[in-house]
Amino acid sequence: MSLSPGDNAPNFSLESDDGGQVTLSELRGKRVVLYFYPKDSTPGCTTQACDFRDMKDDFLAKNTVVLGVSKDSLKSHANFRAKQSLNFPLLSDPELEVHKLYGAWGEKKNYGKTYMGTIRTTVLIDEEGKIMSFGGNVRAKGNAQRTLDLLS
Repeated sequence: MSLSPGDNAPNFSLESDDGGQVTLSELRGKRVVLYFYPKDSTPGCTTQACDFRDMKDDFLAKNTVVLGVSKDSLKSHANFRAKQSLNFPLLSDPELEVHKLYGAWGEKKNYGKTYMGTIRTTVLIDEEGKIMSFGGNVRAKGNAQRTLDLLS
């Protein structure tokens, strides 16, 4: 699926590492950064998460919540969040349903091998639930700043 600015963001409900459930439609009235990442506690994913952590106040000042999504388990998320002192929810999508809704699951190539995996994707959703920005295959380093810049 390919999403573009102006499209309605597909609604979803996923379990969060904090024991709750996050439903996109319940966040109306706020902007949402929904970022998909491949794996907890890997170098690129840690860099990306820590950048969002360090800029949380900047996002809050722009009425924006940050949500990280991967296929990792809730236990893995909780360990990652605790180890890195992350201050935003990590959502578990083990069945890849939300990954696929947002085009964050697909064919990847690495060292000449082709395989299916998480495509690092960042989606910015406005207060009305519409896509403001869609970035597929984003670089982990600097992703938080580039996303914040779109809110200015």
